[in-house]
Formats: sequence, structure tokens, C-alpha cells
Amino acid sequence: MSNKKVLVAEDSSVIQNLTKRILQFQNFEITSVRDGEQVLDKLKDEDFDIILMDINMPVMDGMVCSEKVRALEDSEKSQIPIVAITGNAKNYSMEDFHNVGINDFLQKPLNFDELVEIVKKYTAK
Repeated sequence: MSNKKVLVAEDSSVIQNLTKRILQFQNFEITSVRDGEQVLDKLKDEDFDIILMDINMPVMDGMVCSEKVRALEDSEKSQIPIVAITGNAKNYSMEDFHNVGINDFLQKPLNFDELVEIVKKYTAK
């Protein structure tokens, strides 16, 4: 069985690196980008099993990017599970996340057990 592919969209290299290490340890294949535009570029060329999406990123934030992913013409790519990573979840309700197509969210600072659990949950097909 091939490894599940995780796209990590996060402008903090510290969080990017920690997330990458923890998920690689769980045999996930990680690709990292720094903003929403790069997410959309990656999706043109590659398939992923899940997107971990920081909400506050430069160029294009996670909310806008999630909407654009959901609007993709490729029906498989438009359905990729998206998990928001946010330091200010209080600014958004679960309804706000659902409205842009986000499936779930993780609060910063990240709880790495929770991170692994959520990634496994959404990639378990």
C-alpha cells in the first residue's frame, strides 16, 4: 500500500517542519507549501489524500483557498478533506469553516497526537 499524501499549507516553517516530522514518522508522504496559491498550483500536478490548511497565510488565506479547492472542476480533487490549522479559531465558527468546505480544524499550538489522529481519520479509506 502506498503512503497517504498530505499537503501542508503553512507559512510558519517551524510548524511546517514539526508537522512534517511527526507525520513522516507515521509513514505519511508530506508536501509543504507556504500559501493558498501554492496549494492550488500543487493540486494541478499532484493528488493528495488530505490538506492541512493554515488559515492565516500570505497571498491567499486558507478560507479563500478552501473555497477555491471546493470549486475545482476535478471532482476528486474538489473533495479532498481539508483540515484547518488556526491560532485564532475563536474568530471562526465551525459553520464558517463548513461554509468554505473545511471538514475539521486543529487549534494552534498543535497537539501532535490530535494531528495524527485527525490525519489518520480522514485518510483511512
